[in-house]
Formats: sequence, C-alpha cells, structure tokens
Amino acid sequence: MRSDPYQGCNFIIEIEGLLVGGFSECSGLEVETELVDYREGGVNDYIHRFAGGTRSPPLVLRHGITSADGLWRWYQMTAAGQVVRRNGTIFLLDEARDAAIQWNFKDAFPYKWIGPELRAEAASVAFESIEFAHRGLSLSSGRRSGA
Repeated sequence: MRSDPYQGCNFIIEIEGLLVGGFSECSGLEVETELVDYREGGVNDYIHRFAGGTRSPPLVLRHGITSADGLWRWYQMTAAGQVVRRNGTIFLLDEARDAAIQWNFKDAFPYKWIGPELRAEAASVAFESIEFAHRGLSLSSGRRSGA
C-alpha cells in the first residue's frame, strides 16, 4: 500500500475546541533538545555530549485579515498584563478533509501581532500574523473528521 504525502496547504487550527479560522501559513512546528558539551579532564580525543533542555520556537499563524477579532482580543489581554494560556491543535487534513496528523500545543499565549501592510497600488489580500509562546508540542495521528 502506497502512502502519499499530505499537502501542506490543507490545515485548520483549533484553540480550546474552537475553530479559529483559515490560515494561509503556520510555522514554528519545531522541537529542539540542546546539546551540552562536557570536556573530561585528561580525555582529549572526544567531548562528551549530553541532552540538555528542550525548547520550541514560537508558533506563527498568518492569515487574511477579517472582521473576526477573537485573536486580536486575546492578544490585547496579554498586552494589558492579563496573560491567559490556552491549549490548541493544528490539524493537517487529507484529501477527504479528515485529520491525518495533529500537533497539540499547550499553555500558549499570544505575544506578538503584526497587522497588514497596506499599499494603495496593490490589489492583494491584507494579511495579519500572530505569534504564540507555548510550553511544548505533541504529535499524534489525526482523529477529527468532517473538518
């Protein structure tokens, strides 16, 4: 049986069970464990390497700006000093629009919002982006259908 790759342009995002809209880009699905080098006295032919802390870069979501302002209001809460952490899921969908893979992020909060670049001579869609700090990712096979 052949397993074809999934298209990267077919995904949705939920935050605490609410579908938060169509996004054109999602980046930051990374996890990295730092390496800690240790030079042992008298041993000159190699350096010991140990696993250090694990971290993830921010999640960045980019989409066409709309009148829906839930993410903007959430960011405004952070800017006012009221940090509300929420869990969410990014679903990668197959051709039938069923979730094939999902990344769960935990304890996220928005810390940066970037508005659109407005140019009178351009007839393009106005995009905004929002960045989230979070406390880790987990990966699992998708179970959401009919997205």
